[in-house]
Amino acid sequence: MVVSTARYRALQGPSLLESAMTDKRLIPVVSRLVKDLSGLIETTRWQVARAVDTGLVLHNWKIGRRLRQDVIAGPRASYGEQIVSTVSRQLVERYGPGYSHRNLLHMLRFADAFTDERIVSTLSRYLGWSHFKEVIYLDDRLKRDFYAEMCRVENWSVRTLRLKSAACCLSVPLFRESPPN
Repeated sequence: MVVSTARYRALQGPSLLESAMTDKRLIPVVSRLVKDLSGLIETTRWQVARAVDTGLVLHNWKIGRRLRQDVIAGPRASYGEQIVSTVSRQLVERYGPGYSHRNLLHMLRFADAFTDERIVSTLSRYLGWSHFKEVIYLDDRLKRDFYAEMCRVENWSVRTLRLKSAACCLSVPLFRESPPN
């Protein structure tokens, strides 16, 4: 026996939402449930986005490390730039513009700036790829480490990182050797 959707609903009785519309006592229950479920959905969305970004950062670092090991640091170093260009063209054909020559150079620089995978793994939980692209081009290792740590500890946006690192790079003395007279 086939039962229509309307007939099935009539046999089941009113849903909680339909009951809430007619029973004023259930409105707070439904509102609280929607609020709790919304919080759960938003938290899960944020966690998934963070996990994807962490994976992307580690992925980019591993590509940079692999290029460094196999092309730039090895016996092929004299024509490594040509190999990176060729690899880039083929990867762009397969996977899109995220593997452009310029992006592969960012990945190489990333692997040079941060050589320890454990550090990259830890920082990638707090810093996105855009943060790393800013930090890896700082000229001093101490500055890179400092700004990466500040991003982690103070939860800096990329914009804040740019502003703070630019202010420092203008050679504005942050500390004086002795107090002014």
